[in-house]
Amino acid sequence: MAAPLAARRGAGDAGGRRGPLLPPLLLALLLARPAAALVEGLYCGTRDCYEVLGVSRAAGKAEIARAYRQLARRYHPDRYRPEPGDPGPGGAPISAEEAFLLVATAYETLKDEETRKDYDYMLDHPEEYYSHYYHYYRRRLAPRVDVRLVILVSVCAISVFQFFSWWNSYDKAINYLATVPKYRIQAMEIAKEQGLLRKAKEKGRNKKSKEEIRDEEENIIKNIIKSKVDIKGGYQKPQICDLLLFQILLAPVHLCSYIIWYCRWVYNFNIKGKEYGEEERLYLIRKYMKMSKSQFDSLEDHQKETFLKRELWIKENYEVYKQEQEEELKQKLANNPRWKRYRRWMRNEGPGRLTFVDD
Repeated sequence: MAAPLAARRGAGDAGGRRGPLLPPLLLALLLARPAAALVEGLYCGTRDCYEVLGVSRAAGKAEIARAYRQLARRYHPDRYRPEPGDPGPGGAPISAEEAFLLVATAYETLKDEETRKDYDYMLDHPEEYYSHYYHYYRRRLAPRVDVRLVILVSVCAISVFQFFSWWNSYDKAINYLATVPKYRIQAMEIAKEQGLLRKAKEKGRNKKSKEEIRDEEENIIKNIIKSKVDIKGGYQKPQICDLLLFQILLAPVHLCSYIIWYCRWVYNFNIKGKEYGEEERLYLIRKYMKMSKSQFDSLEDHQKETFLKRELWIKENYEVYKQEQEEELKQKLANNPRWKRYRRWMRNEGPGRLTFVDD
């Protein structure tokens, strides 16, 4: 009785040991692929490209091109009329369109050195099934134009657009300042002191009309404004180094400069405990105000002096200043007639309510 029981227990143990092996075996059988070198859907399919063109694997480019031209003339759809039992390219009877397409595919595969190298590797290593699919579709779906060239052209186009856009904004700012009496009068006084307006009139007596003289004087005033007024912010004079192309080229330099600056900041002010200079104080104030460098530089000098007098680089002082600015803004809005009318309308009518009032 013990022996049969032991036998059954042993059989059960053996079955339990074999049980976990069955799923991996079944998975391997399901994932198994034929190890044939020629795969349907890749290159010439189940036909050898060399046999389709009737050349050997040692054939050169000239021999492959000659064989392709001969077969292309023979199997062209306008000339080829397959008859029963007539073997097509590669030895299998197919239609005229399929024959011509097969010949063209074989030639496209073998004429390129890289593609031919991948195809020969597939013939020599049929077991690397998924690798052949990867190399085939990677080369087939690869962009025809170098991506680096596309990126370079795009960056250059954006940089050119930036430059002309910024220059247009700068010209608009100069034209506007030329109409402001404060700047126009000062520019005319400078032009008179330098004798530029007199020269323009002297030249215009014999050669130019009044309109031409007026235009020339206007250009003189604008040029003086350009040289004397330092426009900051979004309307400042465009600089080549601000363009996207140069920003990308100079990105490593800026990154290294920032790392060096940050290390010096930590060493001087966090480790050694030095006092902040004027430049460092303005940087902290700009950081608290969440303003870019161009926005902060566009502020008036007296505003920056006020920031320094109130010691806004200290976080607590800046919080007090921020609270004061918010209260001042609320007070201005409370005294603004338009804001009062809006609050009255929101309180009495409100959005989405029906009313018969025309206004």
